[in-house]
Amino acid sequence: MGPESAAHAPRIRLCLLDELEDPGTRAFTVPVAGGVLELFVVHKDRRVHGYLNRCPHKGVPLNWQPDEFLDPAGETIVCATHGARFRPGDGACLGGPCRGRPLEPVALQVDEGVVYLATGTG
Repeated sequence: MGPESAAHAPRIRLCLLDELEDPGTRAFTVPVAGGVLELFVVHKDRRVHGYLNRCPHKGVPLNWQPDEFLDPAGETIVCATHGARFRPGDGACLGGPCRGRPLEPVALQVDEGVVYLATGTG
């Protein structure tokens, strides 16, 4: 999808980029057809990534406190249930019972300082 069509693709406003620390995370519950989408946004090294809030090992939410997904050093995403660790930039499992199974990404867009969930291809 080119930049022009990306600007017109359906999207849902999540937050202002300035509302996310770097490193930092924030969870969102987004209404979608047939239910809700539980996701979180990671802001690390001036980049933003989105993932479903679901551990690939057991399907449980990852966060150990509201909006808390990163280890204390802010280096990796950690599953609060089993201690699995994931790389923030691509969701790859770095260790734990999820070995070889990454987090499921969600498409985000950042436009004029606002973070959006992309909901379609336009």
